[in-house]
Amino acid sequence: MITRQGYLEQVRKALGRAPVVALLGPRQCGKTTLAREFLASDQAGYFDLEDPAVAALMENPMTALQDARGLVVLDEAQRKPGLFPVLRVLADRPDHPATFLVLGSASPELSRQASESLAGRVEIVEMQGFTLDETGTATQQSLWLRGGFPRSFLAADEEGSLAWRRNFIRTFLERDLAALGFGMAAAAMGRFWAMLAHYHGQIWNGSEIAASLGIAPNTARSYLDALEQTFLVRRLLPWHANLGKRLVKAPKLYFRDSGLLHALLGVRTMAELQVHPKLGASWEGFALETVLRAAAPDEAYFHAVHSGSELDLLMLKGGRRIGVEIKRADAPTLTSSMRVVLEDLALDELIVIYPGTRSYTLGERVRVLPLEACLRAGQFDGPNAVRSAG
Repeated sequence: MITRQGYLEQVRKALGRAPVVALLGPRQCGKTTLAREFLASDQAGYFDLEDPAVAALMENPMTALQDARGLVVLDEAQRKPGLFPVLRVLADRPDHPATFLVLGSASPELSRQASESLAGRVEIVEMQGFTLDETGTATQQSLWLRGGFPRSFLAADEEGSLAWRRNFIRTFLERDLAALGFGMAAAAMGRFWAMLAHYHGQIWNGSEIAASLGIAPNTARSYLDALEQTFLVRRLLPWHANLGKRLVKAPKLYFRDSGLLHALLGVRTMAELQVHPKLGASWEGFALETVLRAAAPDEAYFHAVHSGSELDLLMLKGGRRIGVEIKRADAPTLTSSMRVVLEDLALDELIVIYPGTRSYTLGERVRVLPLEACLRAGQFDGPNAVRSAG
């Protein structure tokens, strides 16, 4: 049993602050299991809007919910976006008899309703599949290969894990896209998603991808928007500053779950991954998601100039600028590009992440960390973290 203590604490704190908490994330990432941890043993406060009987009850949501007390969980809330005006009225009652935990897999209408109807009343917690801090550092290779979706990671063998991921992809294309309100053909989205796997870790070039698929650039962008809004793809924006240099201004793309990436690339085993052309990009994306989860920055970007210098990740956290360079190398060394970004971006610190086991310093404000070391408390919290490295 893997306990998701970090998310439990996030949701617990949010419920103490806001009358409505939205727990959003991709389907099958564990939202329902987490939410049930907060309910009494009889689960009386749980409403699954995919259940036809519950859906019928929610045709009159004010009648169904106005007498509720304590915590109320509304699962698959994107099925009933009209709920949110009702939740606004219920959240504004002076005695606050009920608190609402809304679970959703995201959709354009859900996001719009939440922001418009519940402004100032809702706190959003974003959830993903298992992360390295939850599964333990000994599972790093398996988590990287299988990804973090619970049923994929916990499958009895590699064949079962891959079968689950392939079924997830098929179900997403054939059912979930329409259910979430995205009006696009499953076959066309499937071709786009498969092609996007080969652009993982690269700069978005919508015109190139659109030309390859025989679709309009705006259509390619709408497909990308759908995958981003359903938490399956990360669009990492470039850092823009007046540096007097020709900056790269298009975003970089990453699959948020390495297991789905591998399924779309046709990678079945760790042996196949080790010789695949996308090996380095795959590990970069896996490390990026691990760092972002551990650091919880206020903002995150990448930085690149056309002359060649670049930085995989720029995090703004607590008034500090932390650069992260991800290297799949045995012993990373200080490069001229690192020296340039240290000064150009006025970094407080540059951290080089690699798959080794030893922490060491490369120079002033530059240190090398194994990926698993990012999980230790305080690694991104300032000068004290620098002194404790090694």
